[in-house]
Amino acid sequence: MKKNSQEDAVDVVKKIEVIAKDDVYDKIKKKKAPELNMPLRALSNVKYEPKEGFFELLGKMKERTLTASTIKTFAQTLRMMSHAKTIISSDDITTKREMYYISKNWGDASFKEQPESDMVMDDIEAMMMINREQLGFIPEEKGGEVAGMLVVIDKEPETGKEIRIDCTKFGSGAYSIPISTEHLKFETNAKFILAIETAGMFQRLLKHNYWKKADCILVSMGGVPTRACRRFIRRLSDEKKLPVYVFTDGDMYGYANIYRTLKVGSGNAAHINKFFCVPQAKFLGVTPQDIIDYKLPTHPLKEVDVKRGKDALKNDPFIQHYKEWQKAIEQQIKMKARAEQQALAAWGLNFVMEKYLPDKLKNSKTWLP
Repeated sequence: MKKNSQEDAVDVVKKIEVIAKDDVYDKIKKKKAPELNMPLRALSNVKYEPKEGFFELLGKMKERTLTASTIKTFAQTLRMMSHAKTIISSDDITTKREMYYISKNWGDASFKEQPESDMVMDDIEAMMMINREQLGFIPEEKGGEVAGMLVVIDKEPETGKEIRIDCTKFGSGAYSIPISTEHLKFETNAKFILAIETAGMFQRLLKHNYWKKADCILVSMGGVPTRACRRFIRRLSDEKKLPVYVFTDGDMYGYANIYRTLKVGSGNAAHINKFFCVPQAKFLGVTPQDIIDYKLPTHPLKEVDVKRGKDALKNDPFIQHYKEWQKAIEQQIKMKARAEQQALAAWGLNFVMEKYLPDKLKNSKTWLP
């Protein structure tokens, strides 16, 4: 049975208290060094099982023991856990940026830069095997935008009354995915979800009501999709049995970062990938072969692009599993070229709607897994 938010909050607070007592307080009383254990967050510590559909942890752990060299990080971890307990208990939230500034009151334990704060937050999340939103920590960025054949049923925060949000009624705008999506309900007759990398391409399709012509739901990911965006797509796809097609730039970042993160998750967040990834997603384009077939204008591959591609071939369990992806990345490295979504405009501003997307949707053989 799915827990409500109050039950979930009580469980998280109990987890924090158990770790603080068993791993820290009790050990100190026994004159032993307190320690905190958490999974190693890296691609080297994940495996890809296509039956499961997401990156899973292999089991390598890292230990944070109280020593002279680690005392500051250890203290920061405990202070952040204490703050999480406070905001959960008071039904409040803290942004990642606010957490960094709150630490300025911690004296010698304060963070010098936000990346330090973010790293400790991620460690706590991994240690407790829950997501940071359950700890009351939220990102600064919004979750993505949605347009098309979908009614989202939300709740009014103060009264709990249901609010129906029609994603066809935003004019030239779009519905913004909230930070938390677990309480949302959906109504739709759409045939599929089209997840789009760039805001520019999303706006073009929105401007011309492409969702109406294709009977679909458009989602703007805005680069690597946030957790909220991924969870929204996952829940919508699962509950309404909708296929998910992904449309990114034709480059290594689009393949190995944006698409792969959406589909199977990341090594950094392997402990929660099963909730946030979209295993049913398929890569519609822009593929390296599309660059050739549609004679798209290109940019030369930079050294960072080649390195990202070679790293994916060598270290990414997802890319290593699919020969189709290996072939595509090797093809692009050999081509020494990449193409943006907007390159389709070389053949007309609406070529993407009138020719490219209809062609791709009709021919699944051109997709990548």
